[in-house]
Amino acid sequence: MENVIDSLSFKNYRNLEETTMEFNPGINIIYGNNGMGKTNILETIFLCSTGRSHRTHKISNLINFERQSAGIVLYKKSGKYTDKINISLKEGEKKGISVNGIALRKTSELFGNLKVVMFSPEDMGLINGGPNLRRRFMDMELCQLSKIYCHNLEQYFKVLKQRNNLLKNGGNIRETLFVWDRQLAEYGCKIIASRKEFMEKTAPVCNDYYSRLTEGRENIEISYKPESSEGDFADRLKKSLERDIYYKNTNNGPHRDDITFKINGSEIRAFGSQGQKKSAALALKLSEVEILKKETGNMPVLLLDDVLSELDRGRQEFILNSLKNMQIILTCTGMDSFIENMRKNEKTKVFFVNYGKITVKI
Repeated sequence: MENVIDSLSFKNYRNLEETTMEFNPGINIIYGNNGMGKTNILETIFLCSTGRSHRTHKISNLINFERQSAGIVLYKKSGKYTDKINISLKEGEKKGISVNGIALRKTSELFGNLKVVMFSPEDMGLINGGPNLRRRFMDMELCQLSKIYCHNLEQYFKVLKQRNNLLKNGGNIRETLFVWDRQLAEYGCKIIASRKEFMEKTAPVCNDYYSRLTEGRENIEISYKPESSEGDFADRLKKSLERDIYYKNTNNGPHRDDITFKINGSEIRAFGSQGQKKSAALALKLSEVEILKKETGNMPVLLLDDVLSELDRGRQEFILNSLKNMQIILTCTGMDSFIENMRKNEKTKVFFVNYGKITVKI
């Protein structure tokens, strides 16, 4: 099995005591009361995969309030090889990231080294929340699959920022805006094409999972809704020039894309029940695992942050029955009967977290 975390060490990270956790290649359970530090552990893994936290943009929030710096070291197996990912955090400075001792110039270079899929209660917002959450879903997946996409996305937002600054600051807008428009269209069209292809692959996989969750009674239809198409993005930038100048902002482009969900033809956000929305979010996350496996040949590490408590017993069992031969690291508040049944698996390891102190339970 590839793409498996061997061990994780941290020092001065949030409330966690300095320690090293050694993981099983199968199921790893981290339990304890709320506020004890369970999510902080998953956050360090997500950080080692993407170079960023899923909860905050401020480095200072990741460091123990009594310290000025923190560090994370993660060892990951890739076939016969073991890779070392090291992240150093210091207030007022950029993150220091290295892989196998080689410093990375940009955070985005970390994508693809450790592939993870994270599912938390907040991911229910993929269905109910704003378009930014759904764009983030596409971008996080595609960045793990393609460094080219990650580069295009970085460049797009760099150019978008320059264009918006020009619109806000005034000056010779009409004489100079075309320079940014050309670049914005170049990178934007590539992003639109990649997202379109990705969602065309994701939609049938998601529908298959959703259909199985509902025992074939319902089908889900996922559609990528780009604000502009590949063919008309450049033209729409030109046509919206006066509007952009008036609002001092770029109103067209993939930074405004969205995804729509329909169950048996009806818009789920407007007409779906809570159970349908949970099943849709779950099916979407499971399809994320499947796509990564198909595209890379390796199973990602699955991080479940107290998500089982949000689901009924049937959906809980569906998750674990659907995910075989992969590493799962999950958090929960207590060892209920379902968790106890999981412990019977010889590949299951259990950790207990109490006020940042981590102990292994037999």
